[in-house]
Parts: sequence; structure tokens; C-alpha cells
Amino acid sequence: MDVSDVRFPTSRSLAGSDAMNLDPDYSAAYVVLRTDGAGAGDGTGGALEGHGLTFTIGRGTELCVAAASVLERFVVGMDTEELFEDMGGFWRRITGDSQLRWIGPEKGVIHLATAAVVNAVWDLCANTRGVPLWALLAGMTPRQLVDLVDFRYLRDALDEDEAADRLAAMEPGRARRIQHLQADGYPAYVTSVGWMGYDESQVRTLCEAALAEGWTALKMKVGRSAEDDARRAGLIRSVVGPDVRLMMDANQVWDVPEAIARTRELARFDPYWMEEPTSPDDILGHAAIARAVAPIRVASGEHAHNRVMFKQLMSAGAISVCQLDACRLAGVNEAVAVMLLADKFGVPVCPHAGGVGLCEYVQHLSAFDYIAVSGSLEGRMTEYSEHLHEHFVDPVRVVSGRYQLPSLPGYSAELLAASRSDHLFPTGRIWAGA
Repeated sequence: MDVSDVRFPTSRSLAGSDAMNLDPDYSAAYVVLRTDGAGAGDGTGGALEGHGLTFTIGRGTELCVAAASVLERFVVGMDTEELFEDMGGFWRRITGDSQLRWIGPEKGVIHLATAAVVNAVWDLCANTRGVPLWALLAGMTPRQLVDLVDFRYLRDALDEDEAADRLAAMEPGRARRIQHLQADGYPAYVTSVGWMGYDESQVRTLCEAALAEGWTALKMKVGRSAEDDARRAGLIRSVVGPDVRLMMDANQVWDVPEAIARTRELARFDPYWMEEPTSPDDILGHAAIARAVAPIRVASGEHAHNRVMFKQLMSAGAISVCQLDACRLAGVNEAVAVMLLADKFGVPVCPHAGGVGLCEYVQHLSAFDYIAVSGSLEGRMTEYSEHLHEHFVDPVRVVSGRYQLPSLPGYSAELLAASRSDHLFPTGRIWAGA
């Protein structure tokens, strides 16, 4: 296992900027797993690789790199087929180490690092099978999917038998839904028109371009002064008109009373949802906001650090949109757990994807959710950000505001070798001497 610190200088253009994160450098603790070829199941006997990352925004990436390196004991030396045959057991081992749990448990830097390693294992598994990750998951039986999940702390809301029954009910329609995605793609919304650091002229130009490209849903950042937010929202509405869905994202900057007041002030611009209106850990606060601003939806989840937090958010009626993050959660297994919970509570899954590699990841998770879990596209949109896809071996494809179903084997997170080398921090070409 090799781990590297890869950073892209997005702060130079203020791409990704919001009210909380003013100058992000989209970055990744990047993991590569290399086999010796003996366990490869693709018929060639050749060595295969698994690539995984966890998304960060610059400073602190070195902490995730160090934490990921600590986790190599759970994968290095393993036989791949033995590993793949019990991915649920593997997840429980890597998240349940009796000493490492003390520095979590299941949250923070160690959980982010776990995502990079777990996602790399899933990429290796899908590569070995010769299928994209979404197809690997969608080809599993209900009981196999249930076995991926650690139901500890969840059984008061959803247990193994009920989850298996719900998945079994969706099983007959899987092939039809795959055909639907292959023909029409998965609905998306675009975030990169409304970054906080963009001036109003740039926002206008980007909104006009988004309409020309067929987008029917977009998101803006809020959380500056009430006057600034209203002016930018009015500008966007004047360009896109009343029929385009407009989401708003406060990125945690308000406390509960201010979130209620500010959301009500912005209600005249018809926001489809208000995202992260307060601290991501404040479940009761989210619930209070949701009651006060209805029918405007409250969306959250990109900073909900584990399945237990999502159980509480949904049980409390605190969110009506589930924005799971492919790297904040500890990889594919925990994402499956949250999708099962969301299906139980009737909350649409609209994954967070504002960051390097996240769009590549969540296209697989959204497709799997529709094919095998929820069977529905009602109220579901996957976030899309236009930045940095050119650095990936298998970048996302979006046509007229819809993700196109990935077809290459793996989890789509492999960075081009040249991009990794150039953006290696702090010695790569992009950073040397900066």
C-alpha cells in the first residue's frame, strides 16, 4: 500500500469557496493497493491495482495520509479472494481495532483515512471482477448486501431481516432500472456556478452557460450578509427564471435562530432546500430549523461522520434530503448502510460531491441506490462540480444535466499518473517553489 498527499491549488481561482471554507485547495489522501498477481481473478493472472482517496481541502491532508498508513496492517499480506469474500468482516475489522477505536471511534481523521483504504479495496475488487462498482453492488443478493453492513447501533431503527426484505422487494425491477439509467442517465444539479468567491459577473456568465448546457437545477452558496445573499439570489433567479430548481448551501455558518431567520428571508427566491444551515452535529437544531422553515427542505450529511448520526437525523425528522459523503463515511460499506436507512425513513439520497474525486465516486452510489435500494428517482439529484475531472483515468460524463452510467471496471477514482506526480505536495511541479 502506497499513500500520497495530492493537492490541487483551487484556492487560486476560489473554486469551491463558501461561507465557511474561504480558500480551499481540493486535495486527497490517495491510496494505491498493488497485488502480486497471484490472487487476480480476471483470468490473466496479472497484477491489479486498487485506487482510493479521501477528500480534504488542503492543510491537514498530511494527517489523513499518516492515518491511512497506520491502516495498512488490515490489507497488506491479505489474499484478495479471501478479502473479497467477506467485505463486511473486513470493514468491521478495520473500523473495530481495539486500540485505533480510541482515536475515533468512527469519526474524525481516522474515519476519513479508513474511507480511502476501504474505497481502494472496493476499487480493487471491482477491477478484479471486471465490472464498475455500481454493477458489482447491484449484482449482489439482498442478503449479501446486508452482510456488508455493521448493524450495531442501528437495530432500533432497522435490523438485518427488515433490510433484506426491503431489498428483496426491489430485486425484480433491477434490470429495468439499469436499462433506464443506460438510456437516460441519473439526474444531477450543478454547484460550480455559485461559489462564494465568484463575482456577480462570473456567476451570471456561469448560470447562462448552465442553461445552455441543459441544466435544470443548480446551487448557490449563502452565508454572507443578508443583503449579499439576497442580491446574489436575485441575480441568479433573474438569469435562470422561476422554473429552475435553486438550492442554497450555508455550510454551517449560522446558529439555529439565525438559520431560521435567514432561510425565511430567502424564501421569496423559492429555494428547493437549505443545506447545512447549522452545525452538522446539532441534530435537535436541524430538527427545529426543519419545522420552522417548512415547506423549504433541510438538507445535510456531508459532515455527518457515521451511520449513527444519519440514524438520528432521520429519526428526528431533522433532514428531508440525505447528503451522504463517499469519504466522510468509512467507504462503500457505510454508504450502503446509510442508503438502507434513508430508504426506511423515506428520505431521498442526494450525495454530496463538491470535491476532487467525489463526483467520480457518488455516480456509482446513486446508481446503486436507484437500481437496488430505493427504486425511485423522486426528489433525487446527485451533486456535480465541474472541476478537476480531467485528472482522472475514468472521469464522469454528464449530458444535459444527467450523469451517464460508468462502464469501465472499478470505482472511477484513479488519478492519472502525471496528475499525481505534478500535484504531489509539497514537491510536485505545481507546488515546488510556490
